[in-house]
Amino acid sequence: MIRGIRGAITVAQNDAALVLAETTKLLHAIIAANDVDAADVASVIATTTPDITAAFPAKAVRTYDGWDYVPVMCMHEMNVEGALPLCIRLMVHVETTVAQKDIQHIYLNEAVKLRPDLVK
Repeated sequence: MIRGIRGAITVAQNDAALVLAETTKLLHAIIAANDVDAADVASVIATTTPDITAAFPAKAVRTYDGWDYVPVMCMHEMNVEGALPLCIRLMVHVETTVAQKDIQHIYLNEAVKLRPDLVK
């Protein structure tokens, strides 16, 4: 079964190195919490709020060790008034036998405000 694993993280500023580093941190946390193997990943969607323009988060995913063949696409989130700024989100589509309720979604930095019900 394909399941979606959500994750989000914020960056302190629109800086290319920071966007790549924080995306890598988020991906690593998703992998560790859910025992994800790149061979089981169907695709990854990476989004940013419109205030992030310095780098593509997909680059961090594509260059993560062993993830070079995983299809990744970037896009911007809707520009909704009052939305959390400087936020990167990942949706990792993975083949797994883990039940939906047991998937570990990851929210880091200020992004913990997005889903406090899922933050452990």
